[in-house]
Amino acid sequence: MHELSIATAIIERADELARANGTDAVAAVTVRVGELAGVVPDALDFAFEVARDGTALADARLVVEQVPAQAWCGPCAEEFPVGMPPFFWCPRCDQPSTELRSGRELEITGIEPLPVPT
Repeated sequence: MHELSIATAIIERADELARANGTDAVAAVTVRVGELAGVVPDALDFAFEVARDGTALADARLVVEQVPAQAWCGPCAEEFPVGMPPFFWCPRCDQPSTELRSGRELEITGIEPLPVPT
């Protein structure tokens, strides 16, 4: 399950970013995961829960934003969903696409620090 290594990398990077921003406790980490990234969101969420124990993210939750795969057709200037399994033929002009616009993302887009108790 490669999601465990991905979750571990997310935790390490989120911890670095949080410390760079002056906090050592994180409430949530938001990641964008593309449809074609080869990551199963439920498996990533489970792996995150396992890997976060004993870290500054021990109480953090993982927020996964799924990004659909979209391709671009140059001849007819049409963006279209690729789907799963991927199909790179334009539904409008029936020509193959060579440009994938989205769907391979795997990135941290936000870190929410734990609120400071008053």
